[in-house]
Amino acid sequence: MNNTQTQRTSWLTKEAGEDQREWYVVDATNQTLGRLASRVAAILRGKHKPTFTPNCDMGDFVIVLNAGAVRLTGTKPDKKLYRHHTLFPGGIRTRIAKDVLKTDPERAIREAVWGMMPKGPLGRRVFKKLKIYKTGEHEHAAQKPRVLEIKGRN
Repeated sequence: MNNTQTQRTSWLTKEAGEDQREWYVVDATNQTLGRLASRVAAILRGKHKPTFTPNCDMGDFVIVLNAGAVRLTGTKPDKKLYRHHTLFPGGIRTRIAKDVLKTDPERAIREAVWGMMPKGPLGRRVFKKLKIYKTGEHEHAAQKPRVLEIKGRN
């Protein structure tokens, strides 16, 4: 008989990180949409913390500023489509990314981040911690957000 003990992975069973939430602010000026969205999604989920647990909401709040200055590479501005349905028969509406970035740039970031969230109750709860603003002003100064630098090819 072998007396060796096996190592066990420890899992957090409750929202242990709920009282330690940070606020981050990200400037989207000249950031690539996908790189920005993947980094923001990881912060919202809490994957940057050593105590990350997939079934718990461990993430932090993220404020995205200057959403209108985000950029798409290649031919995506002319070929990427944003679709929604009005819930009426024949009610599918399609717009190209260039038009969406001009009129509603928050939607482009919102949909990119939502595509990287888990679908279900946990994903919806985590997604509510994302705040997106078209300009460089926000109303969360009282939370003392830290600046989050997103490195990438600019």
